Amino acid sequence: MPAKPFTALACPLDGAPLQRQGGSLRCPGGHCFDLAAQGYVNLLPVQNKRSRDPGDSKEMVAARRRFLEAGHYKPIADAVAQAVLADAVPGRTLTCLDAGCGEGYYLRQLAAAGDTLPLALLGLDISKWAVQAAAKRDPHTTWVVGSNAGLPVLPATLDRVLCMFGFPVYTEFARVLRRGGELLQVDAGPDHLRELREVIYPTLKPERPAARQMPPGFEPLGTDTLRFQIHVDGASPIADLLAMTPHLYRATAEGRARAAALTALTMTVDVRLGRYRRLPD
Repeated sequence: MPAKPFTALACPLDGAPLQRQGGSLRCPGGHCFDLAAQGYVNLLPVQNKRSRDPGDSKEMVAARRRFLEAGHYKPIADAVAQAVLADAVPGRTLTCLDAGCGEGYYLRQLAAAGDTLPLALLGLDISKWAVQAAAKRDPHTTWVVGSNAGLPVLPATLDRVLCMFGFPVYTEFARVLRRGGELLQVDAGPDHLRELREVIYPTLKPERPAARQMPPGFEPLGTDTLRFQIHVDGASPIADLLAMTPHLYRATAEGRARAAALTALTMTVDVRLGRYRRLPD
């Protein structure tokens, strides 16, 4: 089924609804945001940027695209899609935001899994390079440069929010979710990529799942553990994986050199998929 347009974008300057007018989005207050040639829109005000070019670089985005498209994390995408679509009502449009969408892999997998359902999908990332790459691959999803700290989305308009290995801002997630809507959050478990970490660090510290402090208004629905093995052949794919992780910056030069010398590696993927329901105010 063709994707449905996402119609709940909000002006990042005054929170008013944005409407499409030609090649731009405009709010009643007169603020205007032009659509880029690739089909996305930048809704990150310059005053909200912490750097000139925030988020992942063009090179990091390309590395993530190559690694994910090789299918290494397909079981994660399948589990997330199943959770998103589990309670979908046939014939009713389901709205979903991927908050920190990267180059769009997980939303593309979701769209494929729900191809018989009406879906209105929004991908948001602070990296313009990531959003550009996503928009080039999938013109049917709405792609936005923006920040989780100030989502350019109207209140109480979303059925699902995804946060995939990202930076959750729970107050914003609660604001944009409808009553009964769900947040699905994926984080690394304690053994995630353990074998790679054993190579790059002289002493291995357990990887601890990020602490999740639910604000008022959310009800935990449970957490599932997903564990499986992946085998990566070649120095380039291993380098791509390292570029996707915070270990690229945490490791010493010696540790990165040891990783660069690898030609194959079997690793444990260990993630936690948490589900949380938005409660009435």
